[in-house]
Amino acid sequence: MKKLLGYLPFHFLLFLIAGICCQFYTDYWNYGIVISACILIFLSLTAYWQRKTLFFVFITWITFFLTGMILVYENDATNHTNYFEKHLKNTSKVILAIDKVLKPGNYHHKYVADVVQVDSKKTTGHVLLNIEKDSTSLLFHTGDLVFLKNKFQDIKSSLNPHQFNYKHYLKKQGINQQVYITHQEILLLDESKVSLLRFIDAFRVKIQKSLRRYHFTDDELAVMNALLLGQRQEISKQLSDNYSKAGAIHILAVSGLHVGIILLILSFVLKPLERVNNGKLIKLVLVILSLWFFAILAGLSASVIRAVTMFSAIALGQFFNKRNAVEHSLIFSMFIILLWKPLFLFDVGFQLSYTAVFGIIWIQPVLYQLWKPNFFIVDKGWQLITVSVAAQLGVLPISLFYFHQFPALFFISNLIIIPFLGVILGLGLVVLVLSYESILPVFLEGFYGDVISILNKVVAFVARQESFLFSEISFSALKMIFAYSLIISGFQLFLKLNTKRCFLFFASILAFQCVLILEKYTIAQKSEFIVFHKSKNSIIGIRKGSSFELYHSMDSLQISSQKLLINYKVGENISSQNYHKLSNLMYYDKQVVLIIDKDGLYDIKELNNPIVLLRQSPKINLQRLVKKLKPAIIIADGSNYKSYIENWKTTCENLKTPFWTTYNQGAYVLN
Repeated sequence: MKKLLGYLPFHFLLFLIAGICCQFYTDYWNYGIVISACILIFLSLTAYWQRKTLFFVFITWITFFLTGMILVYENDATNHTNYFEKHLKNTSKVILAIDKVLKPGNYHHKYVADVVQVDSKKTTGHVLLNIEKDSTSLLFHTGDLVFLKNKFQDIKSSLNPHQFNYKHYLKKQGINQQVYITHQEILLLDESKVSLLRFIDAFRVKIQKSLRRYHFTDDELAVMNALLLGQRQEISKQLSDNYSKAGAIHILAVSGLHVGIILLILSFVLKPLERVNNGKLIKLVLVILSLWFFAILAGLSASVIRAVTMFSAIALGQFFNKRNAVEHSLIFSMFIILLWKPLFLFDVGFQLSYTAVFGIIWIQPVLYQLWKPNFFIVDKGWQLITVSVAAQLGVLPISLFYFHQFPALFFISNLIIIPFLGVILGLGLVVLVLSYESILPVFLEGFYGDVISILNKVVAFVARQESFLFSEISFSALKMIFAYSLIISGFQLFLKLNTKRCFLFFASILAFQCVLILEKYTIAQKSEFIVFHKSKNSIIGIRKGSSFELYHSMDSLQISSQKLLINYKVGENISSQNYHKLSNLMYYDKQVVLIIDKDGLYDIKELNNPIVLLRQSPKINLQRLVKKLKPAIIIADGSNYKSYIENWKTTCENLKTPFWTTYNQGAYVLN
């Protein structure tokens, strides 16, 4: 750690990351590329003239901080004059180029598309394209050009607290608009966009067709497509859930683990080249070319590019025999990736990949030294366990923050799965080539299918051990930060016991405890009234401290398994909750809540400025109700017909009465 802190590019990386975060969350930088370039050139020249001084260091830090801000600004297509939204009209005709095929939903085929032309204007920008499924639907491929009329709409934010924010997620991908359209409303053009990605996609489709000619099961094909081709569209929900519960979901997404295994296989296979003249150089070139060929085969997705860049840098560092080659190569690869795609910083896969690798290179060697088995097989097993534990320690705080679960059997699943993965990846490339040429032997087909089938069965068995899966763990961003402080300081103390490291370790423990106390106090002081959005149903919550009273119109089995309530419970660290059936009158502090259901019956005696909740589309004279009750606000939840809601909204606007609909505005929260 000390050597890393003394590595100057690491300082540059930290300030680059700080600049990226600053611009992403504040949108402060508002200058174009010309002004930005002039500022950076001026700062760079100033730093050059003032080198070997403290001022040089300061100017360099500022330069990289501003570089991070500028990169985020320039990577945001909305800041460019040719961004498609700036040229859209209601009657506009639009041409899209299919950029990526996504996993289809229940009712729509999904694609990421580039808006290449609006009317006669060449444009840029990405959209999410949703095409309604029907029996005549034509599936599009990367590079296809399609024509449609302007039907763009904003992407909705999450409608309930602590729900996955799809809008925020897509924003990080550079997507701010979407289209919902039927197949009859879209036209495939004869021409197509020529690109490397289109060629790769066509090649991958041919491989997939060749694999389907053999007797692999659907789940076997799904795993093969995921691991070898980077395509997860065919993975069933059951298979995905099994891998998630077993702590092995990362296996199904091509990432650093897969590329690392391929690097090890290539290093072993090509090792004899080191004995010839310039053999090490030839080996390096072949390794890097092979890694990038695999990246192309896997679709050049963000995770694949990230992993291949990282391991290419590691291979280069090892070739030059530099001290701390792995650590420095990781820093270099992260630096290069963020210069190219700064928003990768907010990608969960990016964060998990690097924290896992850093955990392995720092923690695994120390864990391995604790015990050195004499038997070869036991030694290799111990190595796998230490690698798995080190990687898990590296990603643990981030995993708890994002996924709120901890699979306690991760070391068992990884101990079994990683050898399987090595066989699947190593032999899989051979299977792809032979199947593509239609010369795959029957025995190899059967053996390879059996390996994948056994892997899926092992994962399913581990997944069924639900008592070892700790879920619904509340873990805030502050806890994550101080957890890393605790892990790093504890590991440093383990390496060398001294007064300074003891102080840092106990300071980290104290800081983590302070966070726990602060959050517990904050929770105890919090109270709120919530009308959740739930289609065709009504759910109301009254929260006081860590207790939650829920009022609903659903049966007991349905309400207990509602994802929106689980998300809220975990996000707010709720320790207890009780369920009740809805009544017509509720009270929150001194505020009265009048609930009017489909019967349209209500008692207005002694009611003054109540909150009125309309549910189940009651047939009432809203104008008369408003004049008599003078409600503080009228709320329409997800159990109402949209046509009724529109009429109520118009009435409230005319009467200047506040109106809230959970369909568009999300859950209503009163603190």
